[in-house]
Amino acid sequence: MAAKAHILIIDDDANTLASLARAFRLADHEATVCDNASRALELAKASRFDLILSDVVMPGRDGIALLEDFKNAGVTAPVVMISGQATIEMAVRATRLGAMDFLEKPVSTEKLLLTVENALRLRHLEAENRELKRRLGKHHLVWASAAMREVMAQVEHVAAGETRVCIRGETGTGKELIARTLHEKSSRHAAPFISLNCAAIPAELMESELFGHEKGSFTGAATRHTGKFEQAHRGTLFLDEIGDMPVAMQAKLLRVLEEGEIERVGGDRPMHVDVRVVVATHRNLEEQVRQRTFREDLYHRVVVFPIILPPLRDRIEDVPALVEHFAKQLAEQNNWKPQKFSAGAIEALARYAWPGNVRELRNVVERALLLARGDSVDAAIVERALPQRDAVAGEGDSRMSATSAGGTLAGRVEAFERETLLAELKRHGRHMTNTAKALGLERSHLYKKCQQLGIDLRAVRQSE
Repeated sequence: MAAKAHILIIDDDANTLASLARAFRLADHEATVCDNASRALELAKASRFDLILSDVVMPGRDGIALLEDFKNAGVTAPVVMISGQATIEMAVRATRLGAMDFLEKPVSTEKLLLTVENALRLRHLEAENRELKRRLGKHHLVWASAAMREVMAQVEHVAAGETRVCIRGETGTGKELIARTLHEKSSRHAAPFISLNCAAIPAELMESELFGHEKGSFTGAATRHTGKFEQAHRGTLFLDEIGDMPVAMQAKLLRVLEEGEIERVGGDRPMHVDVRVVVATHRNLEEQVRQRTFREDLYHRVVVFPIILPPLRDRIEDVPALVEHFAKQLAEQNNWKPQKFSAGAIEALARYAWPGNVRELRNVVERALLLARGDSVDAAIVERALPQRDAVAGEGDSRMSATSAGGTLAGRVEAFERETLLAELKRHGRHMTNTAKALGLERSHLYKKCQQLGIDLRAVRQSE
């Protein structure tokens, strides 16, 4: 077998354990042996195995009962049963409980290794199929500008290795798409890509989300939970908005990055994880380090190779390609009649400053398609679909419109964000859930953003 696997072998006979372990190790696999069901269940819950090979007839709890324990405990490793006293009924029961195969003793080394290889190949194909289905049509990077050509050259340069990458850019610029592209171009592309938005997770739940928890480890922990690090084993973990991670969790993340081990909440032993961590933020991490809201040692761990994504207003050349892509994607997803955007419509979109970047462009394209009645979308429809600045100004904001306001770039960006949020809140009747969905944000992130921009939330809450 080309891939090295970690296999748990369970049998009450010491000679069988020694023989099987030797055969697997000679084939360049790692083998852990165990002679009883209780210990086997503990090992399977605490460590990640690529395959479990279990005898059926054992003193105490037998292999069939152990298989049921694995299922109840959420153990996902494929299980192959072996027995010298096999019956058809026993094999049927094992299969119904999720066993991948059932072999009769004595088993030749050649047949055993072939069975293991097939089991691992099937598991790999199932994982790859799930990942491809998840990606299909949902995540696609579209660009045509010189600015993005430079970004993609950096992605190509760093993707193949294990260097930690920090993707920086405004909200909505496509940081997660860049992270996915890094993953797909890496040697880890067949393994999972797992993402976590640090700004959307309450501080008290962050540790459980990252590292998982054991059943009963805290109030409400009714079952064992697998954390993001464990889910991303041998793949990539994308930590979006790393600048919003609580300082206490930053210390724990630093330890994992240094040692390559996690420990579930309520667990009693560390687990090795092989994960490439990619992070992203729209915040100024250097300023956060100076203010001691972001650990300097963690900063140097995660900001090894920065990739800076330009805002959409600095790469307007990408607008036509993005509009065509979103129009086709939305039509397919909603079973709508395909529609083209006229040259005038594209010009109108190119004149807008896009404070919400690519995410906002997609929302505007969707609104325009809903407003259009003919075979194409013209400039008038686009003007209706864009945020109405006059309506925004009527919300009691005494500041100038962001398009005409002076001041620093940061101040103008903040004004754009405030205008956009106020317009979307008005359009959705101040309903926070619908507004968050339209903007592609987590509801908790929308609340935080409103508070940062000084938008009064009392009226919003009263309307929900």
